[in-house]
Amino acid sequence: MGDRADGKVVLVTGGARGLGEAHVRRLVAEGAKVVIGDILVEPGERLAAELGADNALFVELDVSSEVAWKSAVARTEAVFGPVTGLVNNAGLVHRCSIEDMTEADFRRVTDVNELGVFLGMKSVLASMRGAGGGSIVNISSVCGIVAFSNILSYTASKWAVRGMTKGAALEFAPYNIRVNSVHPGIVATDMTANSERSHESARNQPIKREAQPAEVANMVLYLLSDEAGYSTGAEFLVDGGYVTQ
Repeated sequence: MGDRADGKVVLVTGGARGLGEAHVRRLVAEGAKVVIGDILVEPGERLAAELGADNALFVELDVSSEVAWKSAVARTEAVFGPVTGLVNNAGLVHRCSIEDMTEADFRRVTDVNELGVFLGMKSVLASMRGAGGGSIVNISSVCGIVAFSNILSYTASKWAVRGMTKGAALEFAPYNIRVNSVHPGIVATDMTANSERSHESARNQPIKREAQPAEVANMVLYLLSDEAGYSTGAEFLVDGGYVTQ
């Protein structure tokens, strides 16, 4: 157990499993009080119970709903106090060609990946401002730096996250709130487990393996901690050197 996040109250979206779970575990290990926001109730409640009521709380959260966000922030404040950290981690990917993609397909992805990030930043602003400051980490992707075929809605949303991060960093700076984006490359999660394309891409990059979720969580921890106090509006790559090619 460490103390790099001691005293922080952090809401993590999509925190019940995968990359989000890694963020939750890392933050709790470093002393943060963490709220796990997810639509996956059973694994979210199980994770919170494992980590203990003094350290973690599960709230059911559909990130595309402003009402749900308001409820999650209110619950966080009631249990742990004002929000001082937000990790906008929840995300979806839909794989198909532009020609075959429907409007509903496109909106389903952007409602979570893009609208969800906007609503998250908007919803925690007053709480962070009241606390005297905070840090927001928006999980984008290498797809927010470069483009890939057959995942247009995902790519569009991740470029949007990068842009929204910079805009929010400018608006929130007077309140001592930092906003940064993290751009993971290929991470060993359920999303990539059966993707030969992902495995091949990892083999061809400078660091020839997939990232472990904990390696991305380490970057998130850094940005939420006071160690990153002079960083805002910036992109932080965790991609094994993929975009250097």
